[in-house]
Amino acid sequence: MMFDIGRVCVKKTGREAGKKCVVVDVIDQNFVLIDGEVKRRRCNILHLEPTTQKLDIKKGASTEEVKAALK
Repeated sequence: MMFDIGRVCVKKTGREAGKKCVVVDVIDQNFVLIDGEVKRRRCNILHLEPTTQKLDIKKGASTEEVKAALK
């Protein structure tokens, strides 16, 4: 699966389009929980562009952990 925990993505749509985010949890086959340069929220995977970058974070990592890993 392309949208695994720790995957760095870029938002394609919405007010946060163009910002980097990290998948912190997989909700189901269509939705993931993202955090990072964006507000922590549920997001449709169709609105995300996955990158080749993957961070070493645990499932449900806190906002601070995600931001520190992104730096």
